[in-house]
Parts: sequence; C-alpha cells; structure tokens
Amino acid sequence: MKVVVVGASGILGSAVVAELEPRHEIVRASRSSGDLQLDCTDTSSIRAAFEKIGTFDALVATTGKVEFAPLAEMTSARYQVGLHDKLMGQVDLVLIGREFVRDGGSFTLTTGILDVDPIRLGSSAAMVNGAVNAFVRAAAVELPRGLRINSVGPGVIAEAMPQLAPLFRGFEPVPAARAALAYARSVEGAQTGQVYRVA
Repeated sequence: MKVVVVGASGILGSAVVAELEPRHEIVRASRSSGDLQLDCTDTSSIRAAFEKIGTFDALVATTGKVEFAPLAEMTSARYQVGLHDKLMGQVDLVLIGREFVRDGGSFTLTTGILDVDPIRLGSSAAMVNGAVNAFVRAAAVELPRGLRINSVGPGVIAEAMPQLAPLFRGFEPVPAARAALAYARSVEGAQTGQVYRVA
C-alpha cells in the first residue's frame, strides 16, 4: 500500500514509519521536512500536498498541538490552539483526503489518554482527544466506498518523558514502537470506528 504519514518526523511518526516501511510504500509528510511539506492547519497546504501525492491507500496522522495550562489561565484563544490544530487539522486531513484515498482505504488519527484519564493542566488535550474520538466513531458510520477510519490513543510516549514527566507523574510510559503497532493494526486490519488504546 501507499501510506501517507503526517507528522512522520516526530517521535511517534518515526516509529509508525519504522513499523510500516518494511511492508509498504511510505510518503513522509510534515510541516518542515520529509518527502513533502504539509501544514494540517492550512487546508490549501493539505490539498497541495495531496495533489502532489496523488492517490493513496492509507493516511496516518501523528500530529497535533494543544495547550497545557491551568484551567484558571485557559482562555477561549488558548483552547482554539488545540481545536484548530489537533482537532480540525486531523478532521481536514480526512475531509480533503476522501478525494484522494482509494476505495477500501483508511484514515488513522491520533488522540491520547487524557480524555479518559485527565491530568492537571490537560483540559485542552482532554477536550480535543474526546472530540477526535467522537468524530472517528461518527464518520465511520457514513464514510463511502468501504473507507475505514480509526484513532489511536496512546499513553504518554516513553521517548517524550524527558519533556512531559512533570505532567505525567505515576503514568507508565508507552514505548513509541509499541504504540506504532496499533497504527499497523488500523492500517492493515479491517475494523472501523475504533479507538485503539495503548497504555
């Protein structure tokens, strides 16, 4: 299959590429590196990248920015960061990607653990993760042409713990390579409308 990995240069994206590349043609996409540049917050950038790629069999999104701050300091503008980037960025990858994905193809989005196991400072991430997962379940009901959609909700990634440890005390880190197996399950499997939890 031809698999587009958006966010391929990140910790999680690199692990997904390493898992899938032995078996598939991988197109690496990210804001500033890879086979082509793609900014998921800009629909014209998404469309331009897909036009360069042409048709593909699967898209994996391992990207998305949210704000971590105390609820008392959160504002509408700060919540908009996650809504515009991690939520609508991934939704727009699906909406535009429908035109380019082959019949029977799939989309795999990324959420996390905070919608079911919240932490201090994490209300933006929890809200966005829940919204992405709800979108996945609802979109699966209506996608045409045998298209599938799932999300992967990993716990805190072990390789990111040097930066995130103060936020995730007591959480058992998930190695990126183990999380990548859930993406392979989504891309290479048959299920749709699933949230694959990796904890």
